[in-house]
Amino acid sequence: MTPETITVYGTGWCPDCKRSKQFFGEQRVPYHYVDIDHDADAMVFVEKTNKGNRSIPTIVFPDGSVMVEPSNAQLAEKLGMQISAKRAFMMPLSSAADRLA
Repeated sequence: MTPETITVYGTGWCPDCKRSKQFFGEQRVPYHYVDIDHDADAMVFVEKTNKGNRSIPTIVFPDGSVMVEPSNAQLAEKLGMQISAKRAFMMPLSSAADRLA
């Protein structure tokens, strides 16, 4: 692990951890993954960082900043990326008209 690497602390059973790893993969952002279920020192780090809680994913960036349970939009903002939805969102015209009334 180098100082230029993002480190993701998580577990195999955590859906938010899987989503964060998928985001980094899709955006081709290199990262180092540490499973806190298999690394006692990592678990201690996560608990210390989160005031005794095992909040995951806990993501450490090269600048030393930490994000806990971030959304994909928050990750993109942190990395200075513009991301778009995978699918277009369309509201039925009747619903749109109802909102305008």
